[in-house]
Amino acid sequence: MERENRKLAAIVAADIAGYSRLIGQDEEGTLRALRAHRKELIDQLIDERGGRIANTAGDSLLLEFPSAVNAVRCALSFQIGMSERNRNVETDRQIRFRIGINVGDVIAEGGDLLGDGVNVAARLQEIAEPGGICISRRVHEDVQDRLGTAFEDLGEKSLKNIARPVHVWRWRADGSPVSAAATVAADAPLILPDKPSIAVLPFDNKSGDPEQEIFSDGISEDIITGLSRFRSLFVTARNSTFCYKGAAPDITEVGAALGVRYVLEGSVRKAGNRIRITAQLIDALTGNHVWADRYDRELADVFALQDEITETIVGRIDTEVRASEMDRARRKPPANLDAWELYQRGLWYLNRTTKKDSEEARNFFLKAIERDPNFAAAHAGIAYTCYLEVFHRFGDNPAEWLAQGLAAGEQAVVLDDMDGFTHFALGRVLGLAGQGDRAIAELEKSVVLNPSLALAHHSLGQALNWYGRAADALPEVDMAMRLSPHDRMLWGMQAARASCCYNLGNYDEAVEWARKAVNSRPDRFWTHIHLAVALVGQGRLDEARVAIEEARRVKSDLSLSVIGQILTHYHPKYLERLISALRKAGLPE
Repeated sequence: MERENRKLAAIVAADIAGYSRLIGQDEEGTLRALRAHRKELIDQLIDERGGRIANTAGDSLLLEFPSAVNAVRCALSFQIGMSERNRNVETDRQIRFRIGINVGDVIAEGGDLLGDGVNVAARLQEIAEPGGICISRRVHEDVQDRLGTAFEDLGEKSLKNIARPVHVWRWRADGSPVSAAATVAADAPLILPDKPSIAVLPFDNKSGDPEQEIFSDGISEDIITGLSRFRSLFVTARNSTFCYKGAAPDITEVGAALGVRYVLEGSVRKAGNRIRITAQLIDALTGNHVWADRYDRELADVFALQDEITETIVGRIDTEVRASEMDRARRKPPANLDAWELYQRGLWYLNRTTKKDSEEARNFFLKAIERDPNFAAAHAGIAYTCYLEVFHRFGDNPAEWLAQGLAAGEQAVVLDDMDGFTHFALGRVLGLAGQGDRAIAELEKSVVLNPSLALAHHSLGQALNWYGRAADALPEVDMAMRLSPHDRMLWGMQAARASCCYNLGNYDEAVEWARKAVNSRPDRFWTHIHLAVALVGQGRLDEARVAIEEARRVKSDLSLSVIGQILTHYHPKYLERLISALRKAGLPE
């Protein structure tokens, strides 16, 4: 059975609270009527709040929602609605539900949801009062002061089969009714999540061909699925966005209605055997375009085309949203930054790949961890800064940096094993530490968890090349560049491809890609190193010596010894050829 790992904004578990006496045959009609009311109410509420029923078993329900706020609103409305329907029913014949709500990671298997996030929601349901609601700390942090109703703090509770105590808040059915403010809030613009949020509108079919409707809907649905793999993104569910199908809504109004910062819209147009797909990413707060592109393809294998376009668009969205979020965090006063924004500020510095910027990045990641010790991505950021210290020779004591990087990477994976970025960061450090098999395994897992993460493909390709598999590395590097052709790390991808071509003896291609890398980042000594060895392969020693002079202009202490110290993990045959070529190019011992 196919399994999908993903992070849901909210999980709601609801179960019948029981009856005070057995239901006799003469009461079957009442029972059926109340169950019918329950189904009608649930169908209405989850449709309004963007949720869906994940599983039903008897009178138990498991639902998922795009946000904790929507989940709690739905639960409150449901309990109040059931109370209204129970009003004219004798107490011992009423159906009342307990509801538990949690935010967490889940595994979708078939039509069911599994995992610790679900288990906690189920246990919260068990301790709720009939007609009441219990929520976890993470849910309470998202909804407090937003719904016009109060939850009672029950403190930490030990729940059955849950390893750690859970801080619980309770809403009681006999407590104060939901205020008018809550009713107004239900129709007010949603609060933006604390991470980048995006809604994908159904792509318009402009072909005049009804059969292309399936294709355009498929593109939209696949993009939603692809974006949902990014743990750093909050992605609105399909049910909430497809209500705009066939409409031409104001994007700022869509953003306010769905509680998202970014909106993706697009169109599909077929002409003969060719198809044109357009996509544009819009900042819903300002109405400004973040990115737009057009894709013209031959319509041969429809499914292959759909997969290609989806991967490309998802990769571009990830790159553009990351860039937008980093720039936004950079402009915000440091004193006002929360953990997520501190992490984004760190990423901005990290991508500049200089010694000073790497130090700044690490400081911001450490501050993010101070705010939230369980922020897995921030620990992964620390690991990656340690990788940069060694690979770019920013600091002394590479063994110490590798040890720190491994510890941070391992901690990131422990905190969030289903995040592709954490496995990417750990795999990067493992590669430099000489643990090739583990590095490749971690990077392969990163790619499986998030096939549209360009950095993961780039790093997997580089690791395969480092450990003697240059031919296997090329498709991964090519995929990285296809997914993110304007990536800030494009120079690294180009340099990696040059290295693969050199190791395979394709010197003309190696020179071509090394020159592209030099043009992208002439301030990186590695780009000049790759160009020098490729030129040696072509027998152009004079030009190779010029490339070495440029490399030493960037890093004055560069030598064969330094290269050897950095590349202790490198495949022996590849390293021997590399050192020999650099010696011919004039790099001093």
